Amino acid sequence: MTTIPESYDQSRSRFRSRAGTLANRWPQIRLTALPLPSDPELTTDVIAADPLVEKDRLIVITTGEHGIEGYLGLAVLELFFMDYANRLDARTTGLLLIHAINPWGMHNWKRNNNANVDLNRNFIDGDFDALKDTNPDYPALSDYFSPQEPLHHLAGARLGFVFSTIKNYAVFGARRLREAALMGQYRFPQGIYFGGTEIQPETAALMDVYRHGFAGYKEIVHLDMHTGYGPRDQMTMVVSPLEKRPAAELSTRFGAPRVAAANPDEFYTMQGDMIDWEYRLAAREFPDADFFAATCEFGTYGDSILQAARSLRITILKNRMNQHGASPDAAAWVEREYRELYVPSEPAWLEKALADARAVFEAVMPAQN
Repeated sequence: MTTIPESYDQSRSRFRSRAGTLANRWPQIRLTALPLPSDPELTTDVIAADPLVEKDRLIVITTGEHGIEGYLGLAVLELFFMDYANRLDARTTGLLLIHAINPWGMHNWKRNNNANVDLNRNFIDGDFDALKDTNPDYPALSDYFSPQEPLHHLAGARLGFVFSTIKNYAVFGARRLREAALMGQYRFPQGIYFGGTEIQPETAALMDVYRHGFAGYKEIVHLDMHTGYGPRDQMTMVVSPLEKRPAAELSTRFGAPRVAAANPDEFYTMQGDMIDWEYRLAAREFPDADFFAATCEFGTYGDSILQAARSLRITILKNRMNQHGASPDAAAWVEREYRELYVPSEPAWLEKALADARAVFEAVMPAQN
């Protein structure tokens, strides 16, 4: 059974070592390292393998768009390498496997990149300035989401969060508060879920990988691995609002008992989402391909009101510490709590996450040989 890697370097090494195991079936396999311009020692690594005869189907698996979430992503990729790659018919099936879309975030155990940008709010076609007013509740909540002072007194900060949350719940309601926090915003660079003011280098690199990698295939299936949101004991397959097939059909086809659309009723709204951008790319440049993409979201804390508040609390405190610093005791507690949000330490959580991933792989990649 695979394990969670201890570091970004270990994770990258384990991923790269797997390329050779596929070469006997995909002789033209390519392992490419895309260096981060600000720190070339950090790379996004891509394994690409074209089919031997005809481009019938492309399997895409991506990890680490939110850096720290790539630790579970590597375990899922290793599950694929060990138990599912050999099931595929190399004559007609291609692979596009991506490790650490956000290598800086993964290396530093953070969700954002080194510019505090959430890359899954950065896949934008058009003018970023036009997005500044698309999250109308965020400005009124900016002091709540992003306190402008160091985190020295943890007990006081936690108590203050409780009182502020109760007040804001009363004014905005749970749904509007959740949407304001998670949708993405383009006005406050030091705020949470900041989508940026321009396309980030990591985003531009992935856009180029997808444009070249999708070309010529009749069917494309993309599974993007994330952790954090949703019920703790059940993976959620989150589909784009641009996906036209109903949830029941997708649940049957892809072996996911819980399917949710990225909207306020079923999950939450996202701006600048990578998968939404891919749907637009496919419609524009590959209209004849049968395209499907979804986020496999492995829940950690849980989805109750209290657990959602706990998740928001650590998101706010972590961002406050990143921006303004913290006392050693406060920093230690925040780092422990933050890792539990994205990489739970309980062995049973990993076991269940891999079981859920296996269920999806069984449906997507039945034996073809």
